[in-house]
Amino acid sequence: MSIEMDTKERILATARELFHGRSYADVGIKEICSMANVQKGSFYHFFQSKQDLAMAVIDDMSDDWANGFVAEAFDDALPPMERLDYMVDAVYFWQKAAKSLEGRMPGCLFGNLALEVSTRDEVIRARLDAIFDKASGRFHQALAQAIEQGEIPPLDTKATATAMLAYLEGVILLAKTRNDPEVVRNLGPAIKSIRIERKH
Repeated sequence: MSIEMDTKERILATARELFHGRSYADVGIKEICSMANVQKGSFYHFFQSKQDLAMAVIDDMSDDWANGFVAEAFDDALPPMERLDYMVDAVYFWQKAAKSLEGRMPGCLFGNLALEVSTRDEVIRARLDAIFDKASGRFHQALAQAIEQGEIPPLDTKATATAMLAYLEGVILLAKTRNDPEVVRNLGPAIKSIRIERKH
């Protein structure tokens, strides 16, 4: 890895940790540079603004998730509805591990940012919306396959997928509020019972 790439990765990793552990508004460029051990000039070489950095953090974490536990959970080799169980388990163990390290549950970075900046920053809101849309697509695909295989009766797959994502995000938010990952383990499995019927 080149020194330039290493500098950019350090800025990204530091911002990701700070945005997730605290908040977007609470973290300044000066603190990010200080913790990443880079000069402010180096920051502006890679990022035009804090907003630009936030977009890069969102994309970076989205890629990590898409190629990490989300890819594992929604593996085509798993029966469609079992993928939902796997996803809930992955979220639970990730939040539990984070709490054991930090003493508190970080929640979902995308959900945290959506709550914080959606009414104040249209650019970040739109990027987060695209991330959530992509995530609900995974649920949609699993549901479509479950119907095709006769695992579940026909339903409105797109609306149900969106509702499932909303439920999971809500459960994570409640667990974060209570600082208790067990909320995810206890409530998460009910995601499989969500059904939105097709409109006739």
